[in-house]
Amino acid sequence: MEMLSQDYQAIAVDLRGYGATEMLPMDATQGCLQWAQDIMELLDKLKVQKCHLVGHSMGGSAIYNLLLVQPERFKSAVLVAPASPFGFGGTKDIIGTPCYSDFAGTGAGTVNQEFARLMKAGDKSEDNPQASPRIVMNSFYWKPPFRPAREEQLLDSLLSQRVGEEAYPGDFESSENWPFVIPGKFGPVNANAPKYVLAGAKKLMASKISLPFLWIRGSDDQIVSDNSLFEMGTLGKLGLVPGYPGEEIYPPQPMIAQTRYFLEQLSEGGSSFNEVVMANTGHTPFVEKPEEFSHLLHHHLQSAK
Repeated sequence: MEMLSQDYQAIAVDLRGYGATEMLPMDATQGCLQWAQDIMELLDKLKVQKCHLVGHSMGGSAIYNLLLVQPERFKSAVLVAPASPFGFGGTKDIIGTPCYSDFAGTGAGTVNQEFARLMKAGDKSEDNPQASPRIVMNSFYWKPPFRPAREEQLLDSLLSQRVGEEAYPGDFESSENWPFVIPGKFGPVNANAPKYVLAGAKKLMASKISLPFLWIRGSDDQIVSDNSLFEMGTLGKLGLVPGYPGEEIYPPQPMIAQTRYFLEQLSEGGSSFNEVVMANTGHTPFVEKPEEFSHLLHHHLQSAK
């Protein structure tokens, strides 16, 4: 935001369950529709008639839902390392076919519960190499050995996330299928499960929205990729989760290929997209390469005029 031209006004939203928001439950059964509704209420309150959208990671899911609710309110969309439109985990091809009908291996049950506990406790140490929020952030949110100048502020932001069964990561249920967990009904991780977002993605692909998209991602993203280290198919294939049924049944989710397919389908309906891969960059391009990111963003905003 600090690098944004004065020609633009930037509004940074604390989504439900994040930052300074109240401890409100997030109904995951609506996908990320609650986020979209909250944002629309804010835009109405601020009397913003039309604007550009920029969403990072799960923020991409908010954008997908905003375009379902009121696409005419938006001038363009920038997807930064976005979650797949078909949800996180549990799908095995570019069109989002579920590995199991109950969507086993997705949702809050796949989250490292110790990481969530330490986040809730406000832990800033590096004592737990597998779950300390600081270590997770510096190992996966950007490409090591990069560490941002504002590490403490970014860690404070991470630790501000609401934690609980109705917040992050949410609740979960058991399954007979590997890895024996399925999404519950609350929280952002469940809201991004394919069980609750596939129908919306298909509806959006079938729409005729006409919008320019900029898709920016890092070449070395370990979170959103076709071999994500946070996704059960990849972890099972690597032998890190016992009982893996094999790649034929549960392959790594092709997240990048799915997003590209999704944007290609929107292009057939009248939209356009530009995919940019930033070299030697992880999951957060605007933190790792701010000047390059700013240049891409401004060029997109000017083109969208």
